[in-house]
Amino acid sequence: MKYGCIAEKLGHSFSKEIHSYLADYPYELCEIAPDKLGEFMRAKDFLAINVTIPYKQDVIPYLDEISETAKSIGAVNTVVNKNGRLYGYNTDFFGMKTLMLTNGISPSGKKALVLGSGGTSKTAVAVLEDMGAVEIIKVSRTARDGAVTYEDAYAKHSDAELIVNTTPVGMYPNIGVAPVEIDRFPRLEAVVDAVYNPLRSRLVSDALEKGVKAVGGLYMLVAQAARACELFIDTEISAEKISRVFQIMYKRTENVVLIGMPASGKSTVGKLVAEKLGMSFKDSDEEIVRMTGKAIPDIFAESGEAEFRKIEAEAIKKLSAEKNTVIATGGGAILNPESVRLLRENGRIYFLDRPLEWIIPTDDRPTASSRDALEKRYEERYPIYSSVCDVRVKTLETAEENAEWIKEDFLK
Repeated sequence: MKYGCIAEKLGHSFSKEIHSYLADYPYELCEIAPDKLGEFMRAKDFLAINVTIPYKQDVIPYLDEISETAKSIGAVNTVVNKNGRLYGYNTDFFGMKTLMLTNGISPSGKKALVLGSGGTSKTAVAVLEDMGAVEIIKVSRTARDGAVTYEDAYAKHSDAELIVNTTPVGMYPNIGVAPVEIDRFPRLEAVVDAVYNPLRSRLVSDALEKGVKAVGGLYMLVAQAARACELFIDTEISAEKISRVFQIMYKRTENVVLIGMPASGKSTVGKLVAEKLGMSFKDSDEEIVRMTGKAIPDIFAESGEAEFRKIEAEAIKKLSAEKNTVIATGGGAILNPESVRLLRENGRIYFLDRPLEWIIPTDDRPTASSRDALEKRYEERYPIYSSVCDVRVKTLETAEENAEWIKEDFLK
């Protein structure tokens, strides 16, 4: 291996793709079991590597020299092999500080909580100190190394103004969970989450719902990769290029989610959008049929709507973990607030606002099989569609026109 990233698990990693946009060199993802790390590091069979969870501290004993920043933090995420001598650096510091500065988050004079106890938490503490945080409280499940427990954080530090999450809680594939309850911190002004997959973790989504400024970790990931790239091949990466690669990665990750009334054309339009954007296409109703082996009218007839909604929620959770996918949802998917939150974690929600007079009831849609039923559903659901969508699509006459409109909006 010439260049790459090592970790115990790398199924969620975006690093290879990011480095391909930053420079032209071979970059590999290498999963290493804990008992094999020493053998790998002693072999020194690489030019330069990134290091991520859980090895940012474990690699230190194998290094010949460590940068002052990495030494003060106590964590290394970049190793460069210079004629057989291994040099360790911490580019996460640059990545996290750049993330905060770019998003207008200033720790200066604020009380901050840092969630987690690994290498990234040490980086977060160093960044907060550098940027002038007046008080920094480390929070972990074990309360080791001067940290407090989550219970103590709620009881004694609810006045925190900034939260930085460095735990993997909420990261793919275990989406839809948050390490803390945002409601317990009434003075909270900002949230920074190192989790980058999904784009908006549950912690970020919860904060945004409360009107709190919040950002995920993708920009940090790109910025630290750019700094690592500079060390790998002795080059310079501009701020403009970092922003450009971030935008590319964001678009390559975000889903297009279509909501709307039954028979409003979500599946037809969705397939066209997927084709135009080069994305995958998934339909939640089709996923339900795959999961159960039954047609949707049969599920309604045999088990009732309540049971169908439980199955639908399971299907939505599975689809929400996808990336770079167009997802067409069933007409009633938005009735479950949890499903909406999950869809938003990695997706932009488009409401196909098709006029009621254009929608034709059909027998294969149990809740909209007659004109009366359709009109009732429309009256019940229209305010919900309007409130949960990111973009309202005033539908044009043809599916092709609607798909083209969505494509152009998504690529803005």
